[in-house]
Parts: sequence; C-alpha cells; structure tokens
Amino acid sequence: MAGRAQIPTSNSALIAMIADEDTVTGFLMAGVGNVDLRRKTNYLIVDSKTTVKAIEDTFKGYTTREDIAIILISQYVANMIRFLVDSYNKPVTAILEIPSKDHPYDPAHDSVLSRVKYLFSAESVASGRR
Repeated sequence: MAGRAQIPTSNSALIAMIADEDTVTGFLMAGVGNVDLRRKTNYLIVDSKTTVKAIEDTFKGYTTREDIAIILISQYVANMIRFLVDSYNKPVTAILEIPSKDHPYDPAHDSVLSRVKYLFSAESVASGRR
C-alpha cells in the first residue's frame, strides 16, 4: 500500500458544480451551495457568455481546493474542456459528468465510463478471458 496516494480526510467536504443555470439552481435548492469568507463559490453557471478559459480556470481551481471532494460537471461543458477532464487522474477530487436538460447524456464521451471499460478490458486480456 506504499504506492497508493493518501486521501485527505476532514469533517466535511463540498460538492462543486459546473453546469447550466437550471442544473446549478436545482442543486443549490437541495442545499449544495457554499460561499466562503472570500466570496468564493462552489459552483459556476455556464451560459452562452461563459468563455472556455473561465471554465478551464474554474475546473483547475476546484481540483486544487482541499475542501471540494466531488465536481459535478455537465457533459456538454466537460466536452468543452475534454483534454483537462480526461487528463485528471487523482482520486480526490472525483469528477462526475451529468446530463443537462438541453443536452442529452452520451456514454461514449463519459471519462469515468471509458476508464472503467479500459480497466475491464485490460483485466480480461490479462486473465485470458474474452
């Protein structure tokens, strides 16, 4: 177990969101929202005026914050920064792609699902099963 990364533990952690207004609003109504003393939020509402650079910066910021354990990102937004989402490989912060109201979910583009498929195909090849 010496080669495994240590997962930090704390009393609580946040769920961050990068999604359209309806999705973020729904999660905020469920009590997921947070604003800290420096006025930093745990969500980004993506609309037609949001730049890809702003999405990239927010994603990078959320993945480096110690108080965020999970990032929920709409799949169509994740596709805008696919290179960042696919290259992220740390166990915490976990990245989960979710559907949105206006953009259907496509399992072929889900980074978590593609990693699971890769692991299972590698295991079946290694064990001689097909």
